[in-house]
Amino acid sequence: MSATKTTYVEGVGRRKTATARVRLTPASKTEITVNGKKMEEYFGNLSNQKDILSVLETKDAGIEHYTITAKVLGGGISAQAEAIRLGIARALVKEKADRRSPLKLLGFLKRDPRSVERKKFGLRKARKRPAWSKR
Repeated sequence: MSATKTTYVEGVGRRKTATARVRLTPASKTEITVNGKKMEEYFGNLSNQKDILSVLETKDAGIEHYTITAKVLGGGISAQAEAIRLGIARALVKEKADRRSPLKLLGFLKRDPRSVERKKFGLRKARKRPAWSKR
């Protein structure tokens, strides 16, 4: 893949109801933009920022610097951060296939299938029942 400004690699990440479309463009230094804002501005919580950056700090994957642009819809803040992390990991593998095994060992390519269980009729929540009364 040539390192021109117009080429990019795209990856999609999902978590709960959050969906992230991530684009990686080779650059001289790493910059992350989420929905038109800088990552530090969008994610105030440091743990969410570290969650996203953890993919880029993977050893043995030969990851260079990228300009990362992410468009995120739905879900909460931490679900959005995890969706971006999965999108970045998938885009890195799409760019270079030999990155797959180190990213897979650390669990970055695994989609977390857990989501909220739907509410059933006659119940207050998915499983919570109204208080039983004898009379």
